[in-house]
Amino acid sequence: MSVQELEKKQPPPKQGSFGLVAWLRWIWRTLTSMKTALILLFLLALGSVPGSLVPQRGVEPDKVAALYEANPTLAEWYDRFQLFEVFTSVWFAAVYLLLFTSLIGCVLPRTATYVRELRRKPPAAPRNLSRLPHAASFETGMDVNEAAGRLRKLRFRVVTGDGWVSAEKGYLRETGNLLFHVALLGILLAIGAGSLFGYRGNVLVVEGDGFANTVATYDRFMPGSQVSAESLEPFYFQLAEFKVAYQVEGEKRGQALDYSAHLKVNDTPGAPTRDFELKVNEPLETNGTQTYLIGNGYAPTFKVTDGKGQVAFEGAVPCLIEQKTTMTSGCVVKVPDSQPSQLGFLLQFMPTSVPLTNGDHASAFPGELNPEVKVLGAFSGDLGMNSGKPQSVYELAEPEVMKKLKPLVMGTSAPKPLAVGQSMELPDGLGTLEFTGVKEWITLQTNYDPGRWPALVFAATAVIAIGLSLMIRRRRVFVRIADGKAEVGGLTRTEGSAAGFTEEFADIVKVLSAGEKDVR
Repeated sequence: MSVQELEKKQPPPKQGSFGLVAWLRWIWRTLTSMKTALILLFLLALGSVPGSLVPQRGVEPDKVAALYEANPTLAEWYDRFQLFEVFTSVWFAAVYLLLFTSLIGCVLPRTATYVRELRRKPPAAPRNLSRLPHAASFETGMDVNEAAGRLRKLRFRVVTGDGWVSAEKGYLRETGNLLFHVALLGILLAIGAGSLFGYRGNVLVVEGDGFANTVATYDRFMPGSQVSAESLEPFYFQLAEFKVAYQVEGEKRGQALDYSAHLKVNDTPGAPTRDFELKVNEPLETNGTQTYLIGNGYAPTFKVTDGKGQVAFEGAVPCLIEQKTTMTSGCVVKVPDSQPSQLGFLLQFMPTSVPLTNGDHASAFPGELNPEVKVLGAFSGDLGMNSGKPQSVYELAEPEVMKKLKPLVMGTSAPKPLAVGQSMELPDGLGTLEFTGVKEWITLQTNYDPGRWPALVFAATAVIAIGLSLMIRRRRVFVRIADGKAEVGGLTRTEGSAAGFTEEFADIVKVLSAGEKDVR
């Protein structure tokens, strides 16, 4: 029968199938590979970059508001990609969970392999030790047991046979490698625990006001899924005074040198009041809850008398910083209770006001040396505050509402800037605006993170573990003794460490040949 006829009678080969199980296996092998883990770790680090460059709502809500005002289109795109909330975004959580899964898939099989390796004895000595990368021989009178004893003193794991000794050490290298992966898992678990059982909150406090650690007092509160209102530590403090020291001379004139907030703190209800100086990177800590100073600005105080002679508004107004170098700030005063109509004011606060050549005024220094308030606009009408929609304290009203307001003072009709104690009369007898004083505000972030210390411990463990993994090398030493002659051979099991083993091998030979006569 010809070859062609045989080929015709044979059934055609079956095409390989790649079903669901095969796909799942491939996905799992790919996800748990070291290459994938490194890529995910790189993506996690890369994803953290926007959290440092773009202001975060949980840390700097005032800067987020300023970005919306300065460039609303860009701010909307940032919001779409969750760049204002990077560390709680969906895409960051996805990378985090994939990395967590990948590390588990790496650690479990490597742990099993490592345990088997620890239980395995060193292999028997090769017959020809001179073929190994490191070899030496000398005349000796010692036996196998004595040679094994000398190697044990050098902390080798030793196995003996008929005329030979096999020794190995350097297992801490793989221990460090494995411990590093476990530490990374520990860091991720600590971060996860902080997300579940921790919380963050932001609040703006004006000089003279107080703050109680309750959900209702926060401007923004971000609890973990396992946090309730009862989980918060019941501490209270009052901002007695806030001071900023500025550079007054030289090229860095106006640069802030130091921030200091004097607090009067009650750690628990009924506890005695204690003084605390809150500074940048020196948080107030109360039973594990930390309060950080993250921002500051001015809150000028105003008094508004309406058209019926009643005081419709009196108090401090936190202003949004417009120029950081001079602390020129934009202020909005809303007076919904004034009669016969509601009043609204757009103001500009200048801590050190100086006249310009064109007759205008501007701030020349961020410190409070000559505070004045410039009236940019005064309006009457319905401010839309009774509509039920939330409004920003830094905006007078929505554009549609602004079109319906009646301008009372605008542009060139505005008077000169108001100094402390001066007032401005509104037309048509609608009232007066008086600039009564200056206070300062601070923004605080309160943070409770139960995973903070575990994360620090695991991070330190990871550093030590990677040091063990990089500095320790796996190596083997073999000895054969016959007819009064000892042959010693050695090799490393770590790539690229042969050069470093040369000196150690020479020291091992010296220990073994102590008191003996060298042959080679």
